[in-house]
Amino acid sequence: MKIFALLCSLLALTSFGPKPKLTTMKVAPGLSVGVPQGFTPLPDEGIAVKFPSPRKPLAVYTSPSGRADYSVAVRPTMFGPDYNVLLAMYKASVQRLYTKVEFLTQEVRKVNGREFVALEFVSTLADNRRANQLATLRKYEFIQYTVQGEQLYIFSFSAPAEEQAQWRPVAQAALGDISLK
Repeated sequence: MKIFALLCSLLALTSFGPKPKLTTMKVAPGLSVGVPQGFTPLPDEGIAVKFPSPRKPLAVYTSPSGRADYSVAVRPTMFGPDYNVLLAMYKASVQRLYTKVEFLTQEVRKVNGREFVALEFVSTLADNRRANQLATLRKYEFIQYTVQGEQLYIFSFSAPAEEQAQWRPVAQAALGDISLK
């Protein structure tokens, strides 16, 4: 019972901590996001290394240490904005990508009047295919998806899992400050 009271007290004290400071950045016409203070745009060379893809993200911002990233991408989509279907589809997609996924949030939610699929999780990727295995990778990730017209917008925050306590309030604040018109 004492432990429960201690946990409740700790939760109450930490819930009133200062909100992370964000800087509003215009990413594209009609799209602005709240970027954590201190994060800087990642140059094209850094984007190519961290986000190897034929389609470059609209923007990537990285923490001063380079260990946490916030990216914004847009892709064509054939799916209409049935967000409950998108939630199930993207949740299954995330589960296929990793060895293990622990979901913290999996919901359809509104941000500034717009619906988003929100998936917040800790991912584990283990290399079980080789005799000399690579180290297991664990990441804290918060991804939100929204559809506008025939475009899927993807907002993604990623950090090492061992730094989740530090970055989770920052990710939640950043992904709660998206304006898409």
